[in-house]
Amino acid sequence: MSSKKQLVEVAVDTEEGRVPLGIMNAKQALELPDDLDVEVSHPDHDPGSTDVFIQKDELRRHLDER
Repeated sequence: MSSKKQLVEVAVDTEEGRVPLGIMNAKQALELPDDLDVEVSHPDHDPGSTDVFIQKDELRRHLDER
């Protein structure tokens, strides 16, 4: 198991397209309020340069599997 914190890009989907909010570690992304509808980049890809985004519940499952 890696001790390195997994970084993800957090974004919101708007009528104009996906708007990045910032890069944070996966734990911080999961601690965002549930009423904030965000997507996060898949932690197996480079944050800020990938187009692979998932919902917070999928991120939680992915991290639980590790």
